[in-house]
Amino acid sequence: MPNEKKIQIVEDLKGDIESSSILIVADYTGVNVAEVSALRTALREQGVRFKVVKNTLALIAADQSGNSKLKELIDGPTSLVFGFNDPVEPIRILTNFIKSYGSAVKVRGALMGDSLLTTEEVDYMASLPDRDTLLSRLLGQLQAPISSLATVLNAPTQGLVTLLDRHNNNQEN
Repeated sequence: MPNEKKIQIVEDLKGDIESSSILIVADYTGVNVAEVSALRTALREQGVRFKVVKNTLALIAADQSGNSKLKELIDGPTSLVFGFNDPVEPIRILTNFIKSYGSAVKVRGALMGDSLLTTEEVDYMASLPDRDTLLSRLLGQLQAPISSLATVLNAPTQGLVTLLDRHNNNQEN
């Protein structure tokens, strides 16, 4: 018989699953309390939630949220990392933490929208540039043709100005 506390935990998990832009599932076996606290702090600073959950409650929340694919990743000691804005940032924070601390946390996969991501895909996403860098690159790519067109359209006028300038210089000498 489920008690009120478990029902509330499932509701909270369901809400987080539904509102997150990415949900990373990790195995925290062999990680001490101090490491989990440091990871939690690093994630919280970026608006990312870290929860250690019981598998039965996580499975129920996955069913209730309509994300049954998530059930494939829930096995053994499970922690969930919920990102709500930029989906790459939580992955980057988690992988940087694992590398810098030599942590035993192992990423099992992630759920982004309706897509289930493998460990390799999560690692690839961690290597992507941040959102601002990608946006500035896109803006540069969008401006390049316009800039080239302006240069081409300006060339005849610039040529005429150069020709007139040389003509005036020759007359003065």
